[in-house]
Amino acid sequence: MLLDNPIHFGGGIKSAPNKTQSLKLPIEKVLVPPLLTLPLRQHVGAPAVPVVAVGERVLKGQLIASDNGIISASVHASSSGTVVEIGNHAVPSPSGADAPCILIETDGLDEWVPHAGIGDDPYQLSPTQIHDKMLEAGIVGLGGAGFPSAAKMLPGIHHGVHLMILNAAECEPYITCDEALMREYAPDVVAGLELVRRGVGAVECVIGIEDNMPDAIEALRKALDDIGETSITIATLPAVYPAGGESQLIKSLTGLEVPAQGLPLDLGIACYNVGTAVAVYRAMAWGVPLISRIVTITGSAVKQPRNLDVMIGSPIERLIEQCGGYVEEPEQLIIGGPMMGFMLQSTGLPVLKTTNCIIAAGRGEVLPPLPAQECIRCGDCVKVCPAALLPQQLYTYARDRDYERAVEYDLNACIECGCCAYVCPSNIPLVDYYRKAKSEIQNLERARLERDEARLHHESRQARLNRREDEIETGGSELVDAPPDTETMKDEIEAAVARVETRQAERDQDPD
Repeated sequence: MLLDNPIHFGGGIKSAPNKTQSLKLPIEKVLVPPLLTLPLRQHVGAPAVPVVAVGERVLKGQLIASDNGIISASVHASSSGTVVEIGNHAVPSPSGADAPCILIETDGLDEWVPHAGIGDDPYQLSPTQIHDKMLEAGIVGLGGAGFPSAAKMLPGIHHGVHLMILNAAECEPYITCDEALMREYAPDVVAGLELVRRGVGAVECVIGIEDNMPDAIEALRKALDDIGETSITIATLPAVYPAGGESQLIKSLTGLEVPAQGLPLDLGIACYNVGTAVAVYRAMAWGVPLISRIVTITGSAVKQPRNLDVMIGSPIERLIEQCGGYVEEPEQLIIGGPMMGFMLQSTGLPVLKTTNCIIAAGRGEVLPPLPAQECIRCGDCVKVCPAALLPQQLYTYARDRDYERAVEYDLNACIECGCCAYVCPSNIPLVDYYRKAKSEIQNLERARLERDEARLHHESRQARLNRREDEIETGGSELVDAPPDTETMKDEIEAAVARVETRQAERDQDPD
């Protein structure tokens, strides 16, 4: 299935990488903060459900909120302390809206809940056992999208996957958390890759990495050589953004295109991020749930840019402090990369499982958006679109709320990489329009499904009333045909909603 040499996926842009400044120092652990803020929803899908109460003492690694359905992920305490509040608090998001959180006042002891790995040889686990452990550990995709990793593995278990791709193409400017992880923890990366590969049942396995990471490539090769692994290929890709987009990576490595309304699974392919693989290994080998991650702190306003090993729920301001603070007041604070990230409302907000980068941009480093003008139909956005879409048409339909036409023009195939907005001479925030349109389409679809459910309930109730009337009229007591099983209908509706959300999340997955 793999090509002998990777090909260009089409479209994309080459921009200044701005990565070297955060790679000069090794990864450093962030100290335990006085307060942890742990949102119940740090992933695609349903929020987790609290299983602790205010006033309860919890230990590091303890389950504090359980997953709520197939598309959901559990949340664990990042350190020991006391639950002081369960309620709505500000979290990083483009809208700035509050969300339900569990607040833990830490005790400084960092005391672990009893935990252990699966045994001396986790590679003897069955795919189902690997899935269950990933679910228990609350692991989500760490490339940015946050899709629950256990749910992503289920189709591979039941339908088969031929090719496993480890996405090491950290293509967005400034972000280096994956590169730092590969440089310093390459054996863990390879070990996690082997486990995920076993979980999805893939025969072929490849690591896709951009060619501007020579140190990371060498570290991975050494890790493979040290264990005598010869069945895993390292494929280097040109450093063109968004080479790490799931569909673009698959096209580059295999020449195959993921269907516009489909998933990599339709091609027998599974993709996992580098950080996710390490989280899987640590869950299997040590019994450690996902309670920390690597975050890049960078930008010219930061005194000492670097990558930090951060407890989930830590305030972002603590990361800035550990990097020496500011050398100048930042003009912009961005969470994520400059292409797909968004403005940060406050450094008091918590690090989430999906937080990969904080950019404190100094004077003139990242230009603020200019006023938008009318589209001049230049076609530049078409040339750079990695999904081969017509961004200017999508913009028109999204702006005019003509969602039917937007869907006809494959709006859902847009990965929101930002290439079109980057080259637009009219400074139109194209991706903002696409995101809003997608959100409204999802809301309309959800409302339709809710109406269908209400209709089914009404028809079921009417059938019961009609049956009762027939029994009264005939004076008989014999049973007639049972009414429709409303529980089954409800399950079908919920399953349909889950399928819609799953496909949307997979299609919108972060390029990194």
